[in-house]
Amino acid sequence: MIEERKLAVLRAIIQDYVETSEPVGSKALVERHALGVSPATVRNDMAALEEEGYISQPHTSAGRVPTDAGYRMFVDRLTSVKPMSSAERRAVQAFLEGAVDLDDIVLRTVRLLAQLTRQVAVVQYPSLTKSRVRHVELVGVSARRLMVVVITTTGRVEQRLIDMPVAVDDESVAQLRTTINQAASGRLLTEVPDALDSVVPTFHADLRPAVTAVVSTLLESLVEESEERLVLAGTANLALFGADFTTSIQPVLEALEEQVVLLHLLGEVAVPSQVSVRIGHELPVERLTATSLVTASYGEEAAGRLGVLGPTRMDYPGTMAAVAAVARYVGRYLEESS
Repeated sequence: MIEERKLAVLRAIIQDYVETSEPVGSKALVERHALGVSPATVRNDMAALEEEGYISQPHTSAGRVPTDAGYRMFVDRLTSVKPMSSAERRAVQAFLEGAVDLDDIVLRTVRLLAQLTRQVAVVQYPSLTKSRVRHVELVGVSARRLMVVVITTTGRVEQRLIDMPVAVDDESVAQLRTTINQAASGRLLTEVPDALDSVVPTFHADLRPAVTAVVSTLLESLVEESEERLVLAGTANLALFGADFTTSIQPVLEALEEQVVLLHLLGEVAVPSQVSVRIGHELPVERLTATSLVTASYGEEAAGRLGVLGPTRMDYPGTMAAVAAVARYVGRYLEESS
């Protein structure tokens, strides 16, 4: 385990390197940080950190830069994540509270994360496999036309108009509404088809064609799309860090275009409600080994995920705080609006 004194030196190196993008020398560390030890001790600690693989020397006579292992040690030993200021928290809350529906909250969230972190932000829509039916509403438009409205626990709202095969009065609509909600409410979307199997036979034969039409439309509205959806923002921010990539940002841009790659990486969020950080070669995608990915889940049962991707030379405490705060606000919004 790294000693506390050497950890303080490593923290100082990372802080300076993130701020300046220049290799850090022992003289600069002594001048800029109150490490409480002599310059000779700092040099010895830097030599030990380099031998242990936490820092490296990019070329002769240069200072040192953190390695992936150094960043990992830094993140793992964070005693606290830098909190957002009260002004930042109020701004986040006000920005997200203005959303009118799920699409709007996703778009606002991804734009907000990109602005807060100056990195690439990615937000996954709530997974339908983790969505539950909160309520099904049936609205009689006319004697032979109904509107079906499905509201899920993840904020999704689907509505369909049905031309009924037979006329249906208000009493029958109310009975059907009650029966469907008793069968479907609280169930995962994947469980609803089986739950609705028993609905049609409970109605009089004259009404069964109408009930069948409603149930069929309801099931169609709950069919999961073949691919999960996600949204990106801030890709242009990568241009601000061109020097951080060994060759160019082109491989990173190509990887970002492949949504299946991002969906896979977001799907690996380890623990719900906790921020996950993967650094450099910890990412199982060769084109992204010069980057880090900070992610968190949001919503009931970790229904969706969001995150930030940028170069390994990243303000980890600030980025982790932004990701955690935004995930909390999004989850709260979905809970209150559904």
